[in-house]
Order: sequence, then structure tokens, then C-alpha cells
Amino acid sequence: MSAGAILLAAGRSERMGDNKMLFDILGRTVLERSFEALSSCPEIDEIVLVASEETLSACESLAARSDKPARVVLGGARRQDSVLNGLRAIRNCDIAVIHDGARPFVTWEMLVDSIRSAEKHGSGVAAVPVTDTVKYAPGGVVQRTIDRTDLYRMQTPQTFRLQEILAAYEAHIGEDVTDDAALFSAAGHEVRLIAGSEENIKLTLPEDLQRARAIAAGREGGRTRVGCGEDYHILSEGRRLVLGGVDIPFEKGLLGHSDADVLTHAVMDALLGAAALGDIGAHFPDTDEAYAGANSIELLKRVRALIEQAGFRVCNVDATILAQRPKLSPHIRRMRENIAAALRIPPASVGVKATTTEGMGEIGRGEGMAARAVALLSL
Repeated sequence: MSAGAILLAAGRSERMGDNKMLFDILGRTVLERSFEALSSCPEIDEIVLVASEETLSACESLAARSDKPARVVLGGARRQDSVLNGLRAIRNCDIAVIHDGARPFVTWEMLVDSIRSAEKHGSGVAAVPVTDTVKYAPGGVVQRTIDRTDLYRMQTPQTFRLQEILAAYEAHIGEDVTDDAALFSAAGHEVRLIAGSEENIKLTLPEDLQRARAIAAGREGGRTRVGCGEDYHILSEGRRLVLGGVDIPFEKGLLGHSDADVLTHAVMDALLGAAALGDIGAHFPDTDEAYAGANSIELLKRVRALIEQAGFRVCNVDATILAQRPKLSPHIRRMRENIAAALRIPPASVGVKATTTEGMGEIGRGEGMAARAVALLSL
């Protein structure tokens, strides 16, 4: 039997304040992750993406570069309307795999198990057992404890023989249903469960995004990220010398569009690199007059905000300044304090060192300075 997948990408979460399909999870959107899971499953032969106006362009882009037949249809006012549109668009398949795009961590095992169950029994629906104690409490007043034995929380994929689920939807147009399995059961069919996963979460609340990023990091190499950065600036007369937000007395300063704080710039690039958010040139271009003479410590605060918005927190940074003159050791404590304050971490989590090049090269001749930095982020 051949299987076609319906990826529901039309949902918007009022509680999350934006279209959750387009939220970023460590470099890929929720929609991209869900699509990749389906398209990479060898048991799935074609994919129908059910889009909203907001996700239409993203869905069309995914379909255009898919290795499998993929088409896009618009969703309806309700979830069941969107599912029906998707079911009607499946071509030459016997099995329909219905999956919420807001569940980006579905696995091959779940998809294959659901397809095999549908081939054998007519249905295969992912679910996980209820493990918490369940109370019946109308109005917030507990009246009784419900036996949780044999209780399950339903997930997707929800997979069925195509003609049976399509007929069930066609027969119940206009009715409100909570999921596909409820409608399939109402049509007189047996719903069979397959093992879901606690990681197969559906993004509904703002805090779900943080959990999603933690799951992605755990699957893709751990909960920490490392980045490195380096920067170079020419020394020029008539300029202030600013390093780590500290004004240092010297006959020359570093030349640049902003205050040319080479140390802070290296730290910013290390942080952005660890989070895969580009570099400081992308965020604060030197062609933008808004950043002319900008205070780099203030820009570092903005980088920290970007890091936090991406779901990370700064653990520590370590940096080295390369300069022949002046002597920098009297100023390093203040540099560490300034950087730590901007990043909202203790000064003990900021390392700053200074070294010369023993007179070698442009830096050794006093023509410029450089800085290198490493940053560690965690989820």
C-alpha cells in the first residue's frame, strides 16, 4: 500500500502571538522540521501541505524543493476543514497520514508504526499513557479521582485507510471534532493506538518553544553551543581607544564606524556564532548611520537580547586582546565588569587577557589591534 501524508501548516496560536509554524528552532522553522520528518520517511510516497495565507509561501517553497511529490492546498476555517481539503488532494494512495505541523519532533518509528497499523487494522494513532493523577473538578472543586488506567493523551500522526477517513469526513461536514480519531470512531470504525512520545510535543503555549529548542539541542548534539569571534581595527590619531567599554589613555584610537571596540566586537561575534545568528555586520552594518560612533557595550546588550530570544543563555566568554601598546592589564578588571553587566552574568564568567605579538607584524608595529573570543551558550 502507498501512503500520502497531510501536513497541517495552517494553524496560528493566539496564545503564542504569532504563527507558530514559522518560529525558529535552532536554525530551522517548526514547519521545516515537520516537513523534513515526513519527507525523509521512506514509507511516505507523497505529501500535501495544508497552508494558511501566512504559511502559503513557506509551504510552496518546501514543496518546490521536495524529492517526493508534494502539493499545497489552502486550509479552511477549522482544523477539520483543513484536513478534508488535504484528504481530497491526496493522489494514488491507500493510506492517509495526518500530522500537525506544530509537532516538529515526530519520528520515523511513529510514522512507520502508524502506517503499518492502518494497513492491518484501518487506523494507527499516536498516543501516550496518562501518568498524572486525574481529578474531576467542575468549577475548580475536586469531586472525584478518575482512574487513569487505560487513559491516553492523543497525538499525531493519526493514520487511516484513505477512503474510510475521507468518507467519515465527508459524512460529518459541519460537525466540530477534536481530532481525526474521534470522527473515525463516530463513523463506526475502530481506532487503534501506536506508541507516541513525550518529545512529540505540540507547540501551543509560549513555554513550549523553549522546550522544543531543548529537545532539538538534545537530539542534535547536546544542550550547549560554542562560538568563536575575532575582530581587527587600525590604530589612528584623533580617535578614542575603547576596549571592553573602557576609555584607555593613548595617543591613538581604533578606527571604525562605531567606537571600534575590538574586544567587544569579538565577543559579539562569538555569541552570535554560537547561536547561528550571523555576525555583527549583519545586525549592525557599517553602512547604517544609526551606528555611527555607537557604544559597543550597548550593542552587546542588544546581542544578548537576540541570544535570549533564540532560547539561549550566556554561560561564559573568554577573550584575548592582541596589542603591542599600551599596557592593558590595569584596565582588564573594568573590561570584564562591563562585559559581564551587559550580558547579565557574573564577572567571574568573563575572561579577558592581553598579549603582544613580540613586535611581529602590523600589530607589533603598532598599526592596529585585534581580539579573539570564545563564547559558551546553553539552553
